[in-house]
Amino acid sequence: MSKVKNWKTIFPAICVPMNDDYSINEAELRKYVSWLAGFDEIEGLVCNGHTGEITGLNRQERKRVVEIVADEVGDRLTIISGINCENTVESIEMAKEVKEAGADGILLMPPHMWLRFGMHPDAPFNYIKDVADGADIDIIIHLYPAISKAFYPVDTLVKMCKEIDHVKAIKMGTRVTPLYENDVRVLRREAPDVSLITCHDESLMSSLTFPGMDGALIGFAACIPELITEAFKAYKAGDFKKIHEYDDKIFPISRAIYGGGQPSGEAHARMKEALFQRGIFSSALMRRPVLPLTAEEKAQVSEGLKGSGYTSKITL
Repeated sequence: MSKVKNWKTIFPAICVPMNDDYSINEAELRKYVSWLAGFDEIEGLVCNGHTGEITGLNRQERKRVVEIVADEVGDRLTIISGINCENTVESIEMAKEVKEAGADGILLMPPHMWLRFGMHPDAPFNYIKDVADGADIDIIIHLYPAISKAFYPVDTLVKMCKEIDHVKAIKMGTRVTPLYENDVRVLRREAPDVSLITCHDESLMSSLTFPGMDGALIGFAACIPELITEAFKAYKAGDFKKIHEYDDKIFPISRAIYGGGQPSGEAHARMKEALFQRGIFSSALMRRPVLPLTAEEKAQVSEGLKGSGYTSKITL
């Protein structure tokens, strides 16, 4: 019987534990993803996202991460791998590689040259379609912020959803609230079968609740899954009192990691530090060029964890 994929769930974007020589700590990665798979409301995992240091891993390492995650929890969860590439041919090759390794779908990021130079209006549609057709794999579209040159207008997203069967979800990273709410409404009307998921870690509950999203694809769910999954249950139940209570619990560690801004390499380092302080990782090592945290930054993470109720270490 074929596996049933879930596109309407909490997708933790996992971090990758490192050994002292910067190699992947495979044993710890296995324990980590098995732990995440044990939470209700987590029915998918995203590896090789920005949180997972995709730009710091080489192509063979990205495939290996998928192999480990799929081997450990692929029978239970929908496994997604990020694809970060500057050209279509290699994007297709990488998508085929992670599919072979056990991925059920890909999180397809824009070529980063678009961030600097912009893009032809037709380029995003053609890129997504070419990869979908070439790799024959389901896709979560990674929508970049509206202030970036790699942002896809809503008309382009609608065309993707309607004309590319492999498009199953959009990671809505708009980060401009009026446009975010408008585009969600347009997509709901024009492409009701496509899942819309928030990726606004730094303003999770508001970005999830008020537009009525189908789920979330966030690094935060791979760091404090206990809070995120319970908050998602409250959201699905329409219990606004509990939603506010969980939002208040999330707030201290959110500010410690994101500082009121968007996710970044430094924020991902603080998230890995939180996993280290919680006892989930044995090291908070990040690959350069992300620099080690200062003692002050580590203390801020500690205070954030304490403020959110995490005062003791756990053992996996």
